[in-house]
Amino acid sequence: MSQPTGSPASPGETILLIATRKGAWLYFSDAERRAWRVDGPHFLGHTIHHMVLDPRDERTLLVAARTGHLGPTVFRSTDFGRNWREASRPPAFAPAPEGQEGRAVDHTFWLTPGHLSEPGLWYAGTSPQGLFRSTDGGVTWAPASSINDAPQYRQWMGTVQDGTPDGPKLHSIIIDPRDASHLYMAMSGGGVHESTDGGQTFTPLVDGLQVVEGFNPDDVAFHDPHCVRLCPSNPDRLYQQNHCGIYRLDRPSRSWTRIGKAMLAEVGDIGFTMVVHPRDADCAWVFPMDGTSVWPRTSPDGKPAVYGTRDAGTSWQRLDAGLPVSQAWWTVKRQAMSVDAHDPVGVYFGTSSGELWMSRDEGIEWECIARHLPEIYAVETATRAVPA
Repeated sequence: MSQPTGSPASPGETILLIATRKGAWLYFSDAERRAWRVDGPHFLGHTIHHMVLDPRDERTLLVAARTGHLGPTVFRSTDFGRNWREASRPPAFAPAPEGQEGRAVDHTFWLTPGHLSEPGLWYAGTSPQGLFRSTDGGVTWAPASSINDAPQYRQWMGTVQDGTPDGPKLHSIIIDPRDASHLYMAMSGGGVHESTDGGQTFTPLVDGLQVVEGFNPDDVAFHDPHCVRLCPSNPDRLYQQNHCGIYRLDRPSRSWTRIGKAMLAEVGDIGFTMVVHPRDADCAWVFPMDGTSVWPRTSPDGKPAVYGTRDAGTSWQRLDAGLPVSQAWWTVKRQAMSVDAHDPVGVYFGTSSGELWMSRDEGIEWECIARHLPEIYAVETATRAVPA
């Protein structure tokens, strides 16, 4: 997910990019964000895991799709979906050496535009876990790192049958805005990792993180980050929503601190998604889910709420004004929450029941702007300058 950065967004179009189990939709509004125009569906019936607009040119749109007849692929548009072209070479693992077991991409899960200094560069994370790179705006893709086939990383990745119900994933690909060679990424399972050489090599970054009781935290394979975010206003701070809680990391430290313990015990700090304020590194939002032993993947007690912090996780506030007060059992997937760069910041999330919610005042009041969509997999925000 590409987080908005810098000063508040200038007047222009606010765009929501919605990826679902059965297609993709675009929602357009102005800076006031009070009325929305919908465009879609695109790719009706196909599974869309992620849709991202390149902030460097405000026109290149990439979609990670899994289609019934093409399988896993990436589509590209430069006219906001009026025309689409499939990647001529989508992400794919290199053939395995003779006598060794190979891997095939089931789906591309995560898309991240490259550094501002590298136009046309994109990264992609796949299921099973792989890191890929495009230097031509998403037309052709190639492996981005030796980790795809490194024996140690393959061991940490586990097998396709492990863990995540719809397959293990490489996600949360982050580029340090100060240094194009400084990257982070996460694997579910397989931990959080850091690169200082443009992704050629990575080092685990899991100190301080808990794992499921009974497993060894020294084994990177047992670490299951759900979502990692870097603060645009302070790139030395990262937040993480993890299988075992909410954490914060302040560099140059390499040890994460669990900040979710400040949540009410009956709510807990287990969830999938997390977003951070574009201009305030102490401010972040999460959407807890029921983290009891059976992991029902619903809102706690059927009473959904966003929780926000304005003190870097020392305390959390329940933000539920306008949300259902009972018998609402949906939850929010790891890519299905986003923020814009306006002042005040708009916060958005999509649900497993196909509802799209927004707050134009940083979570104080919520309203539903779309219902009856397919299950929402990802929500991204973008802005586009509008000619006078």
